[in-house]
Amino acid sequence: MKVSLKWLRDYIEIASTPAEIAGMLTMAGIEVKDLHIIGGKWDNIVVGQLIDVAPHPNADRLRLTTVDLGTEKLCVVNGAPNLGIGDKVAFARVGAEFIDPHGGQVQRLKAAKIRGVESHGMVCSEMELGISNNHEGIMILPADAPVGTSLAKYLGDTVLDMEVTPNRADCLSVIGIAREVAALSGKSVRLPAVDYREAASPIEQSVSVEIAAPDLCPRYCASLVTGVKIAESPKWMQQRLIACGMRPINNIVDITNYVMLEYGQPLHAFDYEMLRGKKIIVRRAGNGEKITSLDGVERVLSGDMLVIADAERAVAVAGVMGGANSEVTEQTTSILLEAASFNPASIHHTGSTLRMPSEACMRFERAIRAELAPLALKRATQLFLELAGGEAAKGVIDVYPGKVERQPIPVSLSEVKRILGVEFSLNHVTQALTALGFDCQKGGSPSEIRVTAPYWRGDIRLKVDVIEEVARVIGYDKIPMTLLGEPLPGQNPVPVIGLKQKICRSLAGYGFHEGVTYSLASLELLTRLIPEPHPLEPPPVRLDNPMSAEQEYLRTSLRANLLVAFAANRRHEDGGIRLFEAGKVYLPHRKELPEEREMVCGVMGGSRFDASWHGNNESLDFYDAKGIVEALLGHLGIDATFEKGADEGLHPGRQAAIVKGDTKLGIVGEVHPRVAQAFEIAESVYLLELNLAALLPFATVDRVFHPVPRFPSVVRDIALIVDAGVSHRQVHDIIRSFSLVTEAKVFDVYSGEQVPPGKASLAYRLVYQSPSHTLTDDDVNKVQEKILARLSRELGATLRV
Repeated sequence: MKVSLKWLRDYIEIASTPAEIAGMLTMAGIEVKDLHIIGGKWDNIVVGQLIDVAPHPNADRLRLTTVDLGTEKLCVVNGAPNLGIGDKVAFARVGAEFIDPHGGQVQRLKAAKIRGVESHGMVCSEMELGISNNHEGIMILPADAPVGTSLAKYLGDTVLDMEVTPNRADCLSVIGIAREVAALSGKSVRLPAVDYREAASPIEQSVSVEIAAPDLCPRYCASLVTGVKIAESPKWMQQRLIACGMRPINNIVDITNYVMLEYGQPLHAFDYEMLRGKKIIVRRAGNGEKITSLDGVERVLSGDMLVIADAERAVAVAGVMGGANSEVTEQTTSILLEAASFNPASIHHTGSTLRMPSEACMRFERAIRAELAPLALKRATQLFLELAGGEAAKGVIDVYPGKVERQPIPVSLSEVKRILGVEFSLNHVTQALTALGFDCQKGGSPSEIRVTAPYWRGDIRLKVDVIEEVARVIGYDKIPMTLLGEPLPGQNPVPVIGLKQKICRSLAGYGFHEGVTYSLASLELLTRLIPEPHPLEPPPVRLDNPMSAEQEYLRTSLRANLLVAFAANRRHEDGGIRLFEAGKVYLPHRKELPEEREMVCGVMGGSRFDASWHGNNESLDFYDAKGIVEALLGHLGIDATFEKGADEGLHPGRQAAIVKGDTKLGIVGEVHPRVAQAFEIAESVYLLELNLAALLPFATVDRVFHPVPRFPSVVRDIALIVDAGVSHRQVHDIIRSFSLVTEAKVFDVYSGEQVPPGKASLAYRLVYQSPSHTLTDDDVNKVQEKILARLSRELGATLRV
């Protein structure tokens, strides 16, 4: 937000320097990030008056102009077509700095002879002064400009460039900043007087307003001005708009922007004659409804967006941008002016979805107060009559379905002391809040007041908000430093540590034993992880002064030490072995520090069950490792998929990458036989590896509670004939895409004589269940027919009979 200091002085007496005001606001929580000085380089540039204009003796397009500077009269040569005797201009003396319109560079003015006539200065355009990009003619100053006065003194200004926090929508206005400066400096604010003559006919006879979506538009106000004349806005208004970063367009548009900057309330002007049915309807857009916005782009809207419509079509995207079908043009003579309040979330969604950022959108999405709408509307209507002529209809339309009375907030001195750590008197607190416009009334006890926030403050909802305002006005620097009177708050947990602990507990529950090994390893040990040994690229990070050759490099994987531990345990253990470790690996980057990546790795092998009289001596296999990964991810609330892996340290046909969307979470599979042999392991060993940094975004999502189903399920078995290349995941995903299927498990896989060559039989048990009613056979049959049809269409599957 940019605020002109000269404009600010219209509302408050300012005795402080710009730097002092900037410091004052910054210390109060409204950061002034920069001060822009307009006219800081206007030395030797003064206000002059043309007293004579004569043709150049040697050039048809040049003229000789004599300029009265108060103390002297100088003759200069120029070719501007817009000069006349009596005009006030900005005159640059020899030695003054100006901006070259052709190259954009700052140059110093020198005396020159142009076509045989000496020119002792220059009359300047706005571009040469750095005010705007306009170089069409000389800048004509107002008639009351004092001749001989320094231009810097007359037109110079200081612009405060502020970083306004999202909760302070009131500070996105000049009056809002004036209120802050007044409270901090002990001054009072002078608001502009609003009074204008109205016609006899009431506005309700010419236009009506209907709010069809009161949840998105709590208030809509409108005024009607007829007989306006579209023209250029006055120079003083243009200069203020430019100083605040806005481009002047015409008097109507400039007034709406001017009042928006003044009050913080966005306005929109419709060409009244273009509104069909002379009616305004604030409604939700239809899905796919189209509107061409003022920038000439056709926008496709959705049903969750709000539009301003007439009796037949949308004429504006509410709170974001107007439509080209009701745009104010040079032929416009009647204006319907809108000032409204919209739901902040709706405006933010619409603006971001349509990629239409605007000054209005920025203010609406910060929840400006609905009470501002009629004030800004009447102020703009007044300026319309003053600067564009015409006649205002009697009264304004004010539809206000979302009116909410503000409730007072009780605040006690004990709470102020507890929050701020310093004791203030009741009078001190009341003075600070009253300076900001708060209404303070006596509370239930002598040390309590009931505080009602002013209408322009939408950010005051809690007691702490009120207490913060006390601290801001009194001054944060006035609060003495002291030791904490209460215990330090508990440490905030680090998400990745919590995730690591959760995974470690789960793996321990699945029968794994945790190991903790050194972060250092030998190069030879790391090389064993590769079936066909070759130099590691990039090479692991080597310690400058290693304690031994076995601890010379930072490990790049947890696998090596775990496989060493597995081999050592196998020499003393005949049954199944399950080991895991959670820790950091160090991935090298050339000329940079290594990446420290949190990983979890587990290895398992041997018999599936302990020795028993049942005689079951089955060994662990790939599906045991995969099942553990599935159980672990299910415990974390992550629905991952398994795809073909390409890890050279694992068996090429017995591995799978663990994937969530486009993110690889880890790998599971059988350790390559050559790698196992390198670690002196003579059996099949299975490995799972997870990247905690990749897991974290998916594991921190809140899980949703689903109640126990009230209605019974229906179980059906089907056997499918599919191509041998079709995976279980492809079939499973299609079946589970139907909402009534709550479970789908494969219980038989067969390929042989009873199925055609190149085909396989997959048998599934499907569980159907509805959360709202008991399923009939007919319900299930219809869904199952759809499942079979889709499987046939997408995978070529047929039902095995």
